[in-house]
Amino acid sequence: MWGKAWTLREGFTICGGLVVAGLMLELSIGPVIWDLFAWPANGIVLAGLLALCTAIYLLRRWVHAFRFLGTYCAAVPALLFAVALTIIMGLTRQTVNGAWMNNMLSFWPFVLVYVYVTIILSQVVIHHILHFHWRRDIPFLLNHLGLFIAVTTATLGNADMQRLKMITAIGEPEWRAIGNDGLVKELPIAIELKRFIMEEYDDGTPKRFASEVQILTKTGKNIQATVEVNKPVEVEGWKIYQYGYDTAMGRMSNISILELVSDPWLPAVYTGIYMMLAGAVCMFVLGVRRSKS
Repeated sequence: MWGKAWTLREGFTICGGLVVAGLMLELSIGPVIWDLFAWPANGIVLAGLLALCTAIYLLRRWVHAFRFLGTYCAAVPALLFAVALTIIMGLTRQTVNGAWMNNMLSFWPFVLVYVYVTIILSQVVIHHILHFHWRRDIPFLLNHLGLFIAVTTATLGNADMQRLKMITAIGEPEWRAIGNDGLVKELPIAIELKRFIMEEYDDGTPKRFASEVQILTKTGKNIQATVEVNKPVEVEGWKIYQYGYDTAMGRMSNISILELVSDPWLPAVYTGIYMMLAGAVCMFVLGVRRSKS
């Protein structure tokens, strides 16, 4: 073991070591605090990650451990560990303030294994970029580069996502909202409720509820819109959803509770996902052509 030709045994040992190291970090300093990675910290981390991945690839000829990262003996155990941790996440209840496996996205073993998978993925992507062949590598790069973009931007962009609640009233423009931490935040937009709408079934239970609102922005926009539960209105990077109302007043409610969501990294995540879909289409088309030839 740990000879010049590392095998799956070393690959599984490295992954096991990452889990142990993650548990030690969890016990000593607590879970990962993603709020510390808000912009510009996440941009710096992303630049550092790209630089690290590039350096690892350039030094692979002289450092055996770096060369190992580009092999299936590193990739297979890493993927198995990542899948196992993901299954655990799916089987356990996930809460924002949960401990250990109840908050897997902040659980150090989960984070370290996924960082390791990302680095391995980067080595494969860089190699295929530098040895590019359009017919062979276009589907491969779309899939793997798309996955790399989606995973890194979704993870690092999580700190910049805001999910706020705003209580609006008829005739009273509101520009303040409350975050999950209970703090009041001032927004670059103001929303005034014009009319609350509720449609009911024959037994009186709510069938549909929505809000006619006026939205004012600092750039001078004056927008009239109807906000519904599954039909948000998007204004300057904010998605505005219907969230609730005064249940005691029912259809006569003169307030409406809106949820405002801002996720500036979401376009990058979607770019990665669309690249993976395009890669799957390319693989299918090229596969059909090969079968006919």
